Amino acid sequence: MLITRRQLLVGTAAAGGVVLSTGAYAGIVEPGFRLVVTEYRLTPPRWPNDFPLNIAVIADPHASEPYMSPARIERIVETTNALKPDLVVLLGDFEAAHRFVTKMVPSETWAPLWAQCKAPLGVHSILGNHDWWFHLKRIRASIEKAGIPIMENDGVKLTHRGRPFWLLGLGDQIAYIVGRGRYRGVDDLPKTLAKITGDAPAILLAHEPDIFVKVPERISLTLAGHTHGGQVRLLGYSPVVPSRYGNRFAYGHIVENGRHMIVSGGLGCSIAPVRLGVPPEIVMVRLGNQLA
Repeated sequence: MLITRRQLLVGTAAAGGVVLSTGAYAGIVEPGFRLVVTEYRLTPPRWPNDFPLNIAVIADPHASEPYMSPARIERIVETTNALKPDLVVLLGDFEAAHRFVTKMVPSETWAPLWAQCKAPLGVHSILGNHDWWFHLKRIRASIEKAGIPIMENDGVKLTHRGRPFWLLGLGDQIAYIVGRGRYRGVDDLPKTLAKITGDAPAILLAHEPDIFVKVPERISLTLAGHTHGGQVRLLGYSPVVPSRYGNRFAYGHIVENGRHMIVSGGLGCSIAPVRLGVPPEIVMVRLGNQLA
């Protein structure tokens, strides 16, 4: 069947409108206005079923105007506190480094805002690759001044409901750029694991998820960020993922050989201010039987 010139123009205009509206959504609405809470309920191996623990995970905020302004961070903190977590963890990449910003938000501004997260077991953090690549000393000093401990190949033994567990933080795996596509990390997994004494369950914080291939069964759960879910994710697939393992570790709850990892889609943007199909999220992890 032949189509008329008018039908062709109308169809072309409609297709163009869809492209423009999708682009506007991906470049403005999803990265700058949407916020979801993604909840995972699980009892992984080596985590007691009768030991409920609620963890709020904040990853990759990439603070900057207009997408991650101080006011937006405040709203994210308010939403996090309303979830009443037992523990808040910050997984790094605190500032934006791409060129599509109207104004930088310095660490002296955003660090005290994240410190307003409230949880009985406190707020704990690790650094990401962008923190190492840009303004490392200032970022580290601001976070510590705000009273948030930074873990690098270190761990702390926490007690919840009278029972202990370990929270471990791994150093960044691509902290130094040594060539085109080549990096050197400050991560030391054996040193981090050596912090564990006794048989209490353990949770590992890692900015990049790639370390998961080396994480032993001794770790009940690994929490990671970095990928942003690819920033564009359609039908469970991300075309571009900053991981040597591609979509294997792009996003969500990953189980391999009985080992568990949750990769957050994060909050901000990297390289370009575009998100589609993976809106900014606070991850809420609920371990154990919540009725116990």
